[in-house]
Amino acid sequence: QVQLVESGGGLVQAGGSLRLSCAASGRTFSFATMGWFRQAPGKEREFVARISWSNGNTYYADSVKGRFTISKGNAKNTVYLQMNSLKPEDTAVYYCAARVDPLKLAYDYWGQGTQVTVSA
Repeated sequence: QVQLVESGGGLVQAGGSLRLSCAASGRTFSFATMGWFRQAPGKEREFVARISWSNGNTYYADSVKGRFTISKGNAKNTVYLQMNSLKPEDTAVYYCAARVDPLKLAYDYWGQGTQVTVSA
C-alpha cells in the first residue's frame, strides 16, 4: 500500500522560510509526477507546484512563483518544497500528491497534510 507522509510544517513569521518534505513508501518504482497542493480554511484545495520525475521539469502556481521551489530528494519518491518569503496568505494545510500516469490530470495518492501558519 502506497503512503505519502509530509513533514516540516509549522508556525513562521511573514518573510520567513520553511521546507516541507514528502516521502513515499510502498512503491518500488518512481512516480511520474509529484506535487504539492494546499487548502486554506474555507477555501478549495489549490495547486502549488509539481515536478516531473523523468526530466525534472517543474511548474508553479503564479501565487508562489519565485518564492517556492520544488525539488527531488536523493531517495526515490521523495520531494521537497522550499518556501521562502512566506506571506500570511500562504497559511494552509499543505498536501503532497503523486501521479503514476503523466498523461492523467488526477493524482493517485495523497498525504495527510501538514499545517503551515504564517503570522503577520
